Amino acid sequence: MVDADQTFVIIGGGLAGAKAAESLRSEGFTGRVILIGDEREHPYERPPLSKGYLLRKEERDSVFVHEPAWYAQADIELHLGQTVVDIDRAAKTVSLGDSTVVHYDKLLLTTGAEPRRLDIPGTHLAGVHHLRRLAHAERLRGVLATLGRDNGHLVIAGAGWIGLEVAAAAREYGAEVTVVEPEPTPLHGVLGPELGQLFTELHGEHGVRFHFGARLTEITGQDGMVLAARTDDGEEHPAHDVLAAIGAAPRTGLAEAAGLVMADRAEGGGVAVDASLRTSDPDIYAAGDVASVDHPLFGTRLRVEHWANALNGGPAAARAMLGKDVTYDRVPYFFSDQYDVGLEYSGWAPPGSYDQVVIRGDAGKREFIAFWLKEGRLLAGMNVNVWDVTDPIQELIRTRTPVDANALADPSVPLTSLPV
Repeated sequence: MVDADQTFVIIGGGLAGAKAAESLRSEGFTGRVILIGDEREHPYERPPLSKGYLLRKEERDSVFVHEPAWYAQADIELHLGQTVVDIDRAAKTVSLGDSTVVHYDKLLLTTGAEPRRLDIPGTHLAGVHHLRRLAHAERLRGVLATLGRDNGHLVIAGAGWIGLEVAAAAREYGAEVTVVEPEPTPLHGVLGPELGQLFTELHGEHGVRFHFGARLTEITGQDGMVLAARTDDGEEHPAHDVLAAIGAAPRTGLAEAAGLVMADRAEGGGVAVDASLRTSDPDIYAAGDVASVDHPLFGTRLRVEHWANALNGGPAAARAMLGKDVTYDRVPYFFSDQYDVGLEYSGWAPPGSYDQVVIRGDAGKREFIAFWLKEGRLLAGMNVNVWDVTDPIQELIRTRTPVDANALADPSVPLTSLPV
């Protein structure tokens, strides 16, 4: 049983950490809950940073997980703007940058991920940006407004979800946009060539220029300002600003220094946890972007960087810390909005894992569902401008029962009636 005199510490002030703290209280834990975040902002959600908030369609206050007063009301001790510099597993303490030392009985790591950096000349220039934090989004909003007003050029390195969402936002502001991507299509490693081409066409219709099969090699500038971006095939693109959207890396430094077992880099890295989100130390857990979960549904390690994983993983870790029987087997899920296209993706189907892609609906009109299958079993599904189908798609993924491809492609066959 958990005693009232115990202290649970959460390192990481994002969505996963905030939802874990909330769950500890809602599950009846009466001990100390200490939440430590290295940003001065209260915990917030990240999807609006590249969507509604970036487009000025959502107010700043809407991004926060809880109102600031909630933490005091729930008796959550906040240490904002504080960096944890050490975890002493033997003493069961964490040390903060201001020399504060905090004892823990259970510890949860929700340290998240950080944007990968371009390792090329010119990244010191004022017009080079990343998008991960609220401060980044606030700065980028002003940049996009200026580019739109002045007919300026934005070069984006990377055609992943962040790169494409910012490209869409930039075009809505009126900026000129060029996306540089080493693969032959956007989202090549997520959707494969079959669906990646759809996003080439979507963004092309809105004036985005793509430069595939190339990487940035240099950002040139004058007086501290960006002038152009060069690629490894000798091209030069005019640019007033550059966004590095080349992925994120799990923030594992603390965990590694503490001697916790890490997942293989080939599996996405991260802190290795079991299906109950417990690390190699029985009193330390990890959730969200930093956690590589031994996933019972897919039979492999998965490190998922999406919003839903933080939303659900934080509470699952909290329940596990309280000694409850937890099996974290959520189907990975994310969503994206670009121009007039909204989509939801459920499952896990990396390149080489599937042998068939089935389309239900009209891909040309961008109203369809795509399914990725392996030997007839559904691995993943993406609904584009088709709604209220996430639950049946996820159920089909969970059943792991072969599905008739013709029935899957037929809109007259309800998904809830499959497999047939």
